[in-house]
Amino acid sequence: MKLAGQTVELLKKEIILEWRSKYAFNGVLLYIVSTVFVCYISFNLNPGFKQSGGYPIVWNILFWIIMLFASVNAIAKSFLQESRARLLYYYTIAHPQAIILSKTIYNTLLMWLLSILAFVVYMLFFPNTPGDLLFYVLTVLLGSMSFSTVFTMISAIASKAGNNGTLMAILSFPVIIPVILLLVKVSKSAMDGIDRSLSLGNISVLLAINIIVIASSLILFPYLWRD
Repeated sequence: MKLAGQTVELLKKEIILEWRSKYAFNGVLLYIVSTVFVCYISFNLNPGFKQSGGYPIVWNILFWIIMLFASVNAIAKSFLQESRARLLYYYTIAHPQAIILSKTIYNTLLMWLLSILAFVVYMLFFPNTPGDLLFYVLTVLLGSMSFSTVFTMISAIASKAGNNGTLMAILSFPVIIPVILLLVKVSKSAMDGIDRSLSLGNISVLLAINIIVIASSLILFPYLWRD
């Protein structure tokens, strides 16, 4: 079976398993709702915060912090939850590049769904309409894809190092920090309604990071797979 066919079949398997258990989806959705609710209660303890002028900035940064940790919870178990017997079975029937591609695509689709739901919940608790709502939503989707590509590859590396969660955090830190900084800049421009053309440079950098991470995954994962 060709690479594309193996990728599609493995992607179907991931979706079917998630549909049956809904472990990742329900767990991360509960995390998002509970975190937003706790933040809502905390901000209500300071009713003058909105009038202080810092509300839009904190609104934007807080959303990305919630999405960052939600991504870690959703994607960290991509490879960590796979048993050695199942990985050995995959080794006999599929190409390693098909496995990493299917995991990346599945995690991207999962994070797109969760990010839209998180944005809706966030807007319900913290009403704050961005100046360019469509551009802000597109930035959220782009950010979710960036989190998925980075954490999927890091999860694969950590799974080959004894499922060490600490290693995953250390390896992802230098990659995810510039991604977060770029996302905050682009989303802040969308909140202020600034012309989209002024954010094209940052968006190009984000897309370049995604392409580099995916290409690195396709090159490096076969060597991890042989171990």
